[in-house]
Amino acid sequence: MTGHYTLHPAPPTAAVEAALDRAVELARRGPRQDRNPRVGCVLLDPKGVTVGEGFHAGHGTPHAEAVALAAAGDSARGTTAVVTLEPCSHHGRTPPCADALVAAGITQVVYAGADPTHAGGGARVLREAGVDVRKHRHTGAEQVVADWARAATLGRPHVTWKLASTLDGRVAAADGTSRWITSPESRAEAHRVRTRVGAVVVGTGTALADDPSLTARDRAGRLLQEQPLRVVVGHRDLPAGSRLGETREGEMVPEEGPADGWSSGEGPRDDQVSSSREGPVLHLRTHDPAQVLAELRGRGVHSVLLEGGPTLAGAFWRAGLVDELLVHLAPALLGSGPGAVPDLGIGTLADAARLELVDVDRLGPDLQLRLRSVPGPATTRNGSAPAHSASSASTGTAAVHAASSEHAHTPSDQEVP
Repeated sequence: MTGHYTLHPAPPTAAVEAALDRAVELARRGPRQDRNPRVGCVLLDPKGVTVGEGFHAGHGTPHAEAVALAAAGDSARGTTAVVTLEPCSHHGRTPPCADALVAAGITQVVYAGADPTHAGGGARVLREAGVDVRKHRHTGAEQVVADWARAATLGRPHVTWKLASTLDGRVAAADGTSRWITSPESRAEAHRVRTRVGAVVVGTGTALADDPSLTARDRAGRLLQEQPLRVVVGHRDLPAGSRLGETREGEMVPEEGPADGWSSGEGPRDDQVSSSREGPVLHLRTHDPAQVLAELRGRGVHSVLLEGGPTLAGAFWRAGLVDELLVHLAPALLGSGPGAVPDLGIGTLADAARLELVDVDRLGPDLQLRLRSVPGPATTRNGSAPAHSASSASTGTAAVHAASSEHAHTPSDQEVP
């Protein structure tokens, strides 16, 4: 089917660039963790004047294009729709955006990124209807949907294994002392990383032994604006008075003070925070890493940070569910003590899990290494141990069980409580 429109000149290129910038601003107003991507849309008339704009407020609400069309009304006809993501073409809780744009008489669509899911294909639908469609790369638009797009491609949340160790791979000394292996700069970065992920995951063993808060805080111990979902994996109950134990909505719970041993003078002005200001806590009573990720994906989580020590991380690795390693390496040697990496079931050098170094940063005296696995005998193309064999699935489940068992806790790499 071909649409029949009165031809209108396209808005100036500078106006389209400005509209994309504005669309990204709008998209960022949407929920960071949601089943749907954050999308912004701006409608421009031929002179480059905005006649309508909108953003997607979350799963089940109108899409950005629909909001912008409603705001423009009859003025939408003959305009250019500038969108951060390819308009959808599928029927879900809301009708296809591509159809809505055609019906409204939009003559041109400029979008920044393609939709990698089954909802994509809107560009094709629009072209078949006679709409001029152009893809225009925009870094900000790519960034705003990066976590969602990555999770959509994987079919699950992206998983980062975060660890901190000495040069010889120790997470604690022989006597169990572990605070602090890394520098204040590394610990500050660890808190910033928490603000960029959807969930931080630990096992019940770590939760009971360390009583971490898993919040993101500044050097004075104050909560940062963005907080992750805090997830505990395992069957055992947590004490009601613990930082990850159940609290009533709005109940005042003690904060643990300055983050990670930073000196902060007198510390925060108040030593209590409302539980509603912290990220919510989710206790998943399972030992199956795949089930953990499926549950989190259903809750709109796109990225996961494993902080529960080597046993939990090893379980995810063995299940083929680790995509990236974030390593904070301190210039120190211990020679003995618990290691940062558990037994991965690799018996010979030929089967070593090879890693690709993505980038290196200096954090005070420490190094931060971001790595991905290189496909090989011990890894799959997504950079992890084979995920689909019965043995690796059962091994991963058993390892999570060990990570949450009463006697399995070893001093973890989790220097950030």
